[in-house]
Amino acid sequence: MPLTYEQFRYGFANALSEQEAQELYDTFAVPAAGAPLFQAASANLNPWTEVKVNSKNPDRGPLLIISGEEDHTVPWAIANAAYKKQARNEGVTEITEMPGRGHALTIDSGWREVAETTLEFVKRFVAP
Repeated sequence: MPLTYEQFRYGFANALSEQEAQELYDTFAVPAAGAPLFQAASANLNPWTEVKVNSKNPDRGPLLIISGEEDHTVPWAIANAAYKKQARNEGVTEITEMPGRGHALTIDSGWREVAETTLEFVKRFVAP
């Protein structure tokens, strides 16, 4: 399922300049199978889904959910719902929102901010 530039721009690069959005589209947009998207979309309706997550798994490590404030693909409401579900786990669960960022937050020009936020999170749980 290939995305058109307009679909990519709306879903991934909406918080970026036109030039950066086009560069990311040219670099990263490739056709991919649609089955995983449909599985995730219908996960709540299918009790035997392959994408089911055991949010109470006691072996799960620390989890940081990072959301882009302008994300159209996984908006705050969805990220926060995932956080609330995962927060039932006895392990550390945190959420943060990156102001002014969209879904491309790990591949756009602001990726270092995401990397630094993630690294600071990891450092708190790695034994010296």
